[in-house]
Amino acid sequence: MKTFLQQGFAVLLVLSAMTAAAEPDADTAQAPRPEAQSEIEKGPVISQFRENWILGELRTLRQDMMEYRNQMNLLVTDRELEVADKAMGYATNTVTYFFYLIAGAASILALVGWSTIRDLKDNVRVYAEKEMARLTSEYEARLADLERELRKKSRTIAENQEEIERTNEIHSLWLKSTKEPSAQAKIEIYDRILELRPDDPEALAWKADAALELGEQRWALSLCDRVLEVDEENAHALYQRACAWAGLGEIDNALSDLEAAIQTSETLVRHARVEEMFRPLQGLERFEVLVGNDGDPTVSG
Repeated sequence: MKTFLQQGFAVLLVLSAMTAAAEPDADTAQAPRPEAQSEIEKGPVISQFRENWILGELRTLRQDMMEYRNQMNLLVTDRELEVADKAMGYATNTVTYFFYLIAGAASILALVGWSTIRDLKDNVRVYAEKEMARLTSEYEARLADLERELRKKSRTIAENQEEIERTNEIHSLWLKSTKEPSAQAKIEIYDRILELRPDDPEALAWKADAALELGEQRWALSLCDRVLEVDEENAHALYQRACAWAGLGEIDNALSDLEAAIQTSETLVRHARVEEMFRPLQGLERFEVLVGNDGDPTVSG
């Protein structure tokens, strides 16, 4: 490798010298000396010699490169063969030791005797049966738990599906009730809602409102009482019961329920001012304080 570099460096020096000789000075080119003319005449002979020398050096350099490549290929091949030989030796030794182990185990079993082998076989069979029984019972328990969980989830999904269907039907009934002009038809729709969802406070309160439209104050009181047993602060039920009390002439009870309803929801003040059922209360000081007037919707606590 070192000789190869030295030869390459020599070729580069020769090429540099030829380049320098090929660039004559400008003044010399204009007025050549007689001695220079004689040297120029000898130039082709010297140039031919240099060219042959350079070609020889290049040929030698190429041969060195080919030899170097051959040496490298030979070295790599030797390394690969060495690695393959080691791998084959390792595999051979492993197989040999394995067969030695098998032969030793067979010899020990032959020395111990056939009865011991039979006992060992029986013990292995009994142990395998116990393990199989244990694993079977364990997986049966897991499958039972999984089955119970799946049934529970299936039941929950079915219940949710039923609840969704029930909710959709109730929603459609509420929309239908808003379009019914007749109080009796509204009551029938509210009854259908109560069949789907018993003791629904909203349905009971609106059913009481429809009963008031039919003049059934006692019925409305009963419905409102059912709502207030579940939710004592239901503003709609308190308002409807106040209307029922007013229709029955129970002024104090009507004012008490109206006051509780307004304290729960102040938006009911505007409805109370124009409520037909509260005509018996109009003109009373307490009623006027509760509902105020159109310009002053302030509610007294």
